[in-house]
Amino acid sequence: MKELSVRPADKDLENLVLVYSNMLFKLCFTLLRNNVDAEDAVSETIVKYITRAPVFNSDEHKKAWLLRTAANICKDMLRQRKRRSYINLDDVQEYCKTEESADILSEVLRLPVKYREVIYLYYIEGYKTKEIADILSITPQAVRKRLQYGRDMLKIEYERTD
Repeated sequence: MKELSVRPADKDLENLVLVYSNMLFKLCFTLLRNNVDAEDAVSETIVKYITRAPVFNSDEHKKAWLLRTAANICKDMLRQRKRRSYINLDDVQEYCKTEESADILSEVLRLPVKYREVIYLYYIEGYKTKEIADILSITPQAVRKRLQYGRDMLKIEYERTD
């Protein structure tokens, strides 16, 4: 008979949802560009946490695991999509405090996924390039290059709209 793994304590799970769900949703929304898919990705991330019951050295380790898992789930979802998705600008407005920040976010959302995720992790979550490299399983140099290319693309688009 197969033994079931012990799932995280209910209190731990409740704490995880309270502390990390908003951060995970923002990352998933940034990568997937719509609420429903972002909510699905966050749910799937939490299910993986429950079923795998990983042991962490620290809260930062837990946060990095959750971000990496969510980003990988989003990438899988994007690979499975056959048609190009769209983003509802009303959804963008909902998450921004000012119209200017909504405009910036809408430009970031137009970037390819590999640039979007490093920009999100660097500027929104405040990770350093080494930490992003660890989360995404790429080199720190690749992170810096993606940040550079992402910034360049945003700069070109921003200059075009002025």
